[in-house]
Amino acid sequence: MKNLYLIASIIGAIVPYIFFIDFFISDGIEIAGFATSLFVNGAAAGFTADLLITSSVFWIYMIANKTPQVWLYILINLSIGLSCALPFYLYRREKANVAD
Repeated sequence: MKNLYLIASIIGAIVPYIFFIDFFISDGIEIAGFATSLFVNGAAAGFTADLLITSSVFWIYMIANKTPQVWLYILINLSIGLSCALPFYLYRREKANVAD
């Protein structure tokens, strides 16, 4: 499973950035415009709300379980996305379990 999590983390970093880079190329680097686009219609708003709730639960889970280097996963979540942060967390957890 460890390798699957690592591959998922890499894919989870690349795929969102394909869309982010496309957005920034076409609309310029404008954070306000980017944030507005997240809620442009009901479908986008639903996905955005789902992602925000899921990310919040992930953070609470890690903090409650006293995850080492929790700041790293939060930083990855904020700068890349949950699609990279969660599989990377699972990869490192699996890697630590194998080492035990």
